[in-house]
Amino acid sequence: MEDDDEFKIFRQEMKGVRRIRTTPRVETAKPEVPEPSLLHRRQMAVKVDQGDPNHLTEEIIDLVHPLDILDYRTDGVAHGVYRKLKRGQYPIDARLDLHRKSMVEARAEVYGFIADCLRYDVRSAMILHGKGERGEPKAFLKSCVNTWLKQMPEVLAFHSAQKHHGGVGALYILLRKSNRKKEENRERFMKGRTE
Repeated sequence: MEDDDEFKIFRQEMKGVRRIRTTPRVETAKPEVPEPSLLHRRQMAVKVDQGDPNHLTEEIIDLVHPLDILDYRTDGVAHGVYRKLKRGQYPIDARLDLHRKSMVEARAEVYGFIADCLRYDVRSAMILHGKGERGEPKAFLKSCVNTWLKQMPEVLAFHSAQKHHGGVGALYILLRKSNRKKEENRERFMKGRTE
């Protein structure tokens, strides 16, 4: 009996209510579009082979502006030495041009270039990476080089070049001495002390 009463009350409350006619569909959320820098990093990401000695990262941690001056100095590099590097007063013994290179190519070339510089006792070198004003994201290769060089213990310091050498589109690099050069200096120093 109670069920009948409840049903009558329900029918009274629902009097005049009509079913809404709809076409069946599923609502999907619009995919979130990642920002251009993240999208580009995903597209340019490289799978590192397990046996690859190249330890340089494939993800950019710090994007820089195309007109930023890049500077880096490890502990132990004297202020006078760094100032001289910054002014472009060291002879440039080797150059690497990365213009029109992909991130994959540039990563391999930077790694090989620094290894070659050490092999041939180059102390001061230059990398031309470009400003990257037209790329998307802006200054992508410049940002990569900035990140990679800081990951290499062979690189003691670097600074954006003087205007006549490419300005903010290039870097002067100071490299550590090779073990062979260190030994030669030790021998020369010891000879001078015994004479």
